[in-house]
Amino acid sequence: MNNGALYEKMFTELEGFEKKGVCILIDEKNASPMQVVKAHMVREEGSYMRDYRLNKEGHIEALSFNNINKKRKRR
Repeated sequence: MNNGALYEKMFTELEGFEKKGVCILIDEKNASPMQVVKAHMVREEGSYMRDYRLNKEGHIEALSFNNINKKRKRR
């Protein structure tokens, strides 16, 4: 699968989460599916790790993308 197809798949997935009311974040700031995809496309300085936050019923209520390289540099 080429990068374009991967980014399109990611956008569709995130758009589905957004439609279900899941809060999407990048480095602790609200983000749209397109902002997340763009961040992945230009991630020259970082790699993003997903972090799922679940509610009491076990459903995803928030999805965070955290730049793991930024956290390493702070140490």
